[in-house]
Amino acid sequence: MSTTPSFAPGLKGYPWTAPGLSRAQVGAQGWNVLAGDLPLPVAVLHRQSLQHNLSWMQKHVDDAGIGLAPHGKTTLSPELFQAQLQAGAWGITFASVHQLALGLLHGVPRALIANQVLQAADLLQLHGLKAAHPGLRAPFLLDSLAQLQAIEATFSAHALSAPFEVLLEWGLAQGRTGCRSEVEALALARAARASPAVSLVGLSTYEGLWGSGDSAADQALVQGLTDAVRRLAQRCDDEGLFEHAQVIITAGGSALFDQVSGALKPALSRPVLGLLRSGCYLTHDDGHYQRLVHMANRRMGCSDGDGLRAALRVWTLVQSCPEPGLVILNAGKRDASTDMGLPTPVAWAPAGARVAQAAPAGWSLSAMNDQHAYLRLADGAPTLQVGDRVALGISHPCTTFDKWRWMPVVDEGLNVVDAISTLF
Repeated sequence: MSTTPSFAPGLKGYPWTAPGLSRAQVGAQGWNVLAGDLPLPVAVLHRQSLQHNLSWMQKHVDDAGIGLAPHGKTTLSPELFQAQLQAGAWGITFASVHQLALGLLHGVPRALIANQVLQAADLLQLHGLKAAHPGLRAPFLLDSLAQLQAIEATFSAHALSAPFEVLLEWGLAQGRTGCRSEVEALALARAARASPAVSLVGLSTYEGLWGSGDSAADQALVQGLTDAVRRLAQRCDDEGLFEHAQVIITAGGSALFDQVSGALKPALSRPVLGLLRSGCYLTHDDGHYQRLVHMANRRMGCSDGDGLRAALRVWTLVQSCPEPGLVILNAGKRDASTDMGLPTPVAWAPAGARVAQAAPAGWSLSAMNDQHAYLRLADGAPTLQVGDRVALGISHPCTTFDKWRWMPVVDEGLNVVDAISTLF
């Protein structure tokens, strides 16, 4: 496991006049976002909401009788991996062997790779990681005979001794990866069982891209998907195609997690480990996932206030008020995600003020450039002045995390109490 990361000048949002500091030292500086201690823009994580989300999702999977393997690509943050593991997560999911290697360097004990692995370089790196970490479990996804043949070629050419653990992936028509028919999937499972290069240890699927917010339509989609996985798991079990004492069944994005959670433990002849892979739950958001999880809260009988809470904000500075009703903020696409909607103004503070207040309902962003955001002020809404501060709630946390190498963690008074790093 690596040593505690150092935070230092040169990181966006870090004070140029501060020395390099350890994580513990950052939290002891007495910095406050609204006191001018940090240059804006700066992305911050709210400690109370983070802690709430950690325990909320862990309780959800515990109640469902399954495990949690949150997707690490969301944050790629060692400190947040450890927080998730300490809260009870089974392990961390990654999107590549490279990300897995980074996770192992920072104490992740086991993982899933929710992606196809087939390049010789990746397979050899994974083989080396498993040799360096005896007992490591890191199965990856398998969805074609072509992929299996590529794995076998590397396995044979380099005389590897231990097979790679794989999860047969089931997909949706016109979707992303995964087998499209039971006939295709069973043929691949049988080929995997006969191959010395791989060991079939379970099944995987993914429903997250198709969440619409229409609960009836989403339920029908998830029901069809999980029914297909259950039938496939039963067929594989009946034919003795699984090669581990415990079968892994995994699914779950951050949009329809409540609907898949109850379907990850089909009755088979051997124990089943259901693993939910949601990642964005940790910080939630004020856009895409807020809309979809609002429907999940209704399905679960949970109020929005008691459900997941937005924990990520980007604080910005008003740098120009060039015409009535238009304010230019000093943050743009380099600082906040825009791939699933523009950020939302959620709070503000006048220049010199140390207390934030909620943003008026009439404020909205109309556009973002690389380094600028266009804030529109509705008629009758409070106006802003150069030097005022505005906090943006983001939509889709994944692509905000990858824009920052560090983020301060703040309390409810916006005092910096901790910090996290990212490995993007």
